[in-house]
Amino acid sequence: MASGAPRWGTLAKLAVSVTLAHLWLAAEVVPDRLGEGAADSRPRRIEVAFVRELAPAAPPALAPVVARPPVRKLAAMPAPEMPASAPELAMPMVALEAAIAVPEPVPPVPESPVMPVESPTAFEWPPSTRLSYRLSGNYRGPVEGRAQVEWLRSGARYQVHMDLGIGPEFAPLMSRRVSSEGEITPEGLRPRRYDEETRVVLRDPRRLVIFLDADSVRLPNGSELPRPTGVQDSASQFVQLTWLFTTRPELLQPGVSIEIPLALPRRIQTWTYDVLGAETLATPAGDVEALHIKPRLPPRPGGDLTAEIWVAPSLQYLPVRILIRQDAETYLDLVVERLPQQAAPGR
Repeated sequence: MASGAPRWGTLAKLAVSVTLAHLWLAAEVVPDRLGEGAADSRPRRIEVAFVRELAPAAPPALAPVVARPPVRKLAAMPAPEMPASAPELAMPMVALEAAIAVPEPVPPVPESPVMPVESPTAFEWPPSTRLSYRLSGNYRGPVEGRAQVEWLRSGARYQVHMDLGIGPEFAPLMSRRVSSEGEITPEGLRPRRYDEETRVVLRDPRRLVIFLDADSVRLPNGSELPRPTGVQDSASQFVQLTWLFTTRPELLQPGVSIEIPLALPRRIQTWTYDVLGAETLATPAGDVEALHIKPRLPPRPGGDLTAEIWVAPSLQYLPVRILIRQDAETYLDLVVERLPQQAAPGR
């Protein structure tokens, strides 16, 4: 027994060191990236029941453009007299005097194939959806936990909630919730409010709120900035990207870049996301074909957190992996652990 005491003492010291490192990550590094501010009472949460599991399926086909029938040609009409200095313009007029014919006979115009339009005529937002993730990462050692993202809707009102916990599920060392609330519009999501709350063991909760008004954005420090067209927040951007990829699948070609203005706790900044290509992800829910989307802004110490995402076309372009980085050595990796859960259609 006595010979085992030093070893147990070493293990205890190691456990304390790892716990302190995790607390440092939660209390110092992560909150410092949030900005300051206090939130008032949050909007009431939309209540839904998740009743089914989303099965993988091919992406919905877009509405086709029907080929226009060839214009019926009328008899040629005499050409108007033209100045002698421009004989090349003296040619017959056809097609209701609107189209100019070439001197040689025009061959029949073949029917154009049916081509997809850039966006469907009627896009139906998915029902309320819950995504569950396993969390792993690194900060001076490995960290583990769970995360959950919920897309909730009630009529034209939406909410996005992202919950993250580091440490044991029954007593996490750190937990965070970010929420976005706003309206569903023909141009996608229009956020009205963004809330963020971080809880760390032995510390008071830290909260902030961003108000996105009709023409301005109010940041937690009290500054008010003009509201850019299409601005999103840190939570709504994931669903907005899903909407973009569903309505405009041509954006998912490797090499394409997408710009989204983001309302962040300290600033408004346009972020550029680059589409890198397709990958097969091995997840607890099975292998998933996904497309890798990466922010162009590199992570750096003291900068904003960056989030790479992998969206699955077979799962309604939902994010099946989210990699959040502070820098090259500090990151959280969220990988979907089960198929998404959804409410009944229309909820």
